[in-house]
Amino acid sequence: MRTDRLIVVLGVAVLVLGVLVLWFVTRGSGAGFTEEPVSRRVLRQAREQLGPTAEVRLIEPGRGKVVCGYVAAGRTDLGVGFISRPNRMLLSHDPLNGEFRAMIAADCPGFPEPPAGSVVVD
Repeated sequence: MRTDRLIVVLGVAVLVLGVLVLWFVTRGSGAGFTEEPVSRRVLRQAREQLGPTAEVRLIEPGRGKVVCGYVAAGRTDLGVGFISRPNRMLLSHDPLNGEFRAMIAADCPGFPEPPAGSVVVD
């Protein structure tokens, strides 16, 4: 087989494989290209950090994909502030309180503060 013909055959094979991979990745629900809804992302992140009974009390939109709000470890627990990015959730009572305050000021400037000692309700 000549080299020119071999290059053409291999080029066509690579294109066909590329189309097949693209079809498998994008078929059905579009797995790999869909973004998790914000409410589901926040609840998942809260349950990873606070346990399986964690609940979301308030979600406020921030800049870009950032959201802020309050979550609690359970129904009777006090709400704590959070800032959620697609890959990270930072809580107000974390050791990085200075970083939390800086992120709130930059990404959620209208973030509401609850009255001291009160439970944040749905």
